[in-house]
Amino acid sequence: MLPTEFATRFKAGHQLLGAFVKTPTSHAAEILGGAHFDFVVIDEEHAPIDRAATDQILLGCRASNIAGLVRVQSSAPSNIQSVLDCGANGVLVPHVASAEIARNVVTASRYRGGARGFSNSPRAGGYGTTGMWPHIEAQDRDIAVLAMIEDREAIDVIDDILAVSGLDGIFIGRGDLTVSLGAQNAGEPVVRDAVSRIMAAARKAGKPVCVMVGAVDDVAPFRSQGASAFIVSSDQGLLRTSAARIRADFSAAAN
Repeated sequence: MLPTEFATRFKAGHQLLGAFVKTPTSHAAEILGGAHFDFVVIDEEHAPIDRAATDQILLGCRASNIAGLVRVQSSAPSNIQSVLDCGANGVLVPHVASAEIARNVVTASRYRGGARGFSNSPRAGGYGTTGMWPHIEAQDRDIAVLAMIEDREAIDVIDDILAVSGLDGIFIGRGDLTVSLGAQNAGEPVVRDAVSRIMAAARKAGKPVCVMVGAVDDVAPFRSQGASAFIVSSDQGLLRTSAARIRADFSAAAN
């Protein structure tokens, strides 16, 4: 898959595999690309990643033929503008708890029908080699805009959020959703019911769903509800899991 095909494949409901990148270097994205993951999500919200680091990671994504999305710090237009100019293939925008916020996110992400500030001088525009209208056409076609549904308030207006034109799909943030609902963990009935309600609304609206799973064994249950894009762990999580397994194996072998 070419990175620019991510939006098309996501909107078509293709099964896609990704991981969060929380380390501010390009290496994890390059490794995951070499392992034939479909996409990474660069985590500006919960990791020490600034614009310069995002720019370098996105360069690593291009070198390794993997789509690079960014979970921006907030829905502020300047945050969205920054990562799209750097060449992100999409954005995950946190705490989209109303249709108004969703509309603002789309407005900041799109040229036509939106208010994204124009510049073809960064990486996204080939450093000025792509003409104005070809650049606008490509960006509006190839950028995936995902709203993160992770607040109690969003559940009651989920149909309105999903109806926003230009919003390509949603990511269900079960961690924040669990906290927002006052549950102890994501396995509690109140959280499962909320997730099911969000999934059903997405199916009704014909919009794809991305979800993070704890392990590949969790993919099938979410797939049966309509999810198609799956984030399995992060670069740090994969390192931690592998290190713990090697430590245990080494201890067993040494004894």
